[in-house]
Amino acid sequence: MAPVFCLLLAFFMIASGNAQGPPSPGYSPSSRISSVTFNQGFRNLWGPQHQRVYQGSLTIWLDKTSGSGFKSLEPYQSGYFGAAMKLQPGYTAGVITSLYLSNNEDHPGNHDEIDIEFLGTTPDKPYTLQTNVYIRGSGDGNLIGREMKFHLWFDPTQDYHNYAILWTPSEIIFLVDDVPIRRYTRKSDATFPTRPMWVYGSVWDASSWATENGRYKADYSYQPFVGRYTNFKISGCTANSPASCHPPSASPSGSGSLSRQQVSAMNWVQRNYLVYDYCHDPKRDHTQTPEC
Repeated sequence: MAPVFCLLLAFFMIASGNAQGPPSPGYSPSSRISSVTFNQGFRNLWGPQHQRVYQGSLTIWLDKTSGSGFKSLEPYQSGYFGAAMKLQPGYTAGVITSLYLSNNEDHPGNHDEIDIEFLGTTPDKPYTLQTNVYIRGSGDGNLIGREMKFHLWFDPTQDYHNYAILWTPSEIIFLVDDVPIRRYTRKSDATFPTRPMWVYGSVWDASSWATENGRYKADYSYQPFVGRYTNFKISGCTANSPASCHPPSASPSGSGSLSRQQVSAMNWVQRNYLVYDYCHDPKRDHTQTPEC
């Protein structure tokens, strides 16, 4: 009976789509945007001795002496920001590998931020992809995160996959291989970032919280912890663009939000791979997150 059961289980997984990942979103926003090399769009921000550029791709790493980070050449007020990333396998607890938008250098203690962060893990557990949005709230003792965390339908250490943030005046969409995984809409000016931000990436030690709320720390006997980036894509409105500038569209219609097919793919991801949603956390004070 065991072989028959295994065959039935495999058939069910294929039929349900779990074996092959999410249903097609029907549209690839990244296909409309040309790639740039690292040097065309970015520069080193810190840890230059732990950063290597080869044929337009970037490798950064963390060891017990330092991590490394990079920053875009220009600030943006909206746009599509993405890269293909490949993560370190094995023990990576306490380590963050990231791609994000921020204006912390311009507004310390009162900044906006949109994050894609990979939370390091132990070899027996999958990586967690954390998405987050901050609005004028960090560094003043009133840090209000809007975290949604996901596991992935593939192993992000085995190959490069595309991760992106699409930030428009009306919404923020997080994408993995062009599949929308989260949509954060502008419900009020108080809950949506509107000030220009730079694009950043980094690998760093966040042992105090990154892995199971700090239960597992970075272990430098496994160093270096490496993050690899390629296929950078930046397309949008810089801080100096005219008011007539429009960011790329998430949908095939070229206007409005996600298509029905894109929403279906996003719902599939959230049904199967969402592992934390701040709006559904009973420990949170939801008077601080009125968008919930």
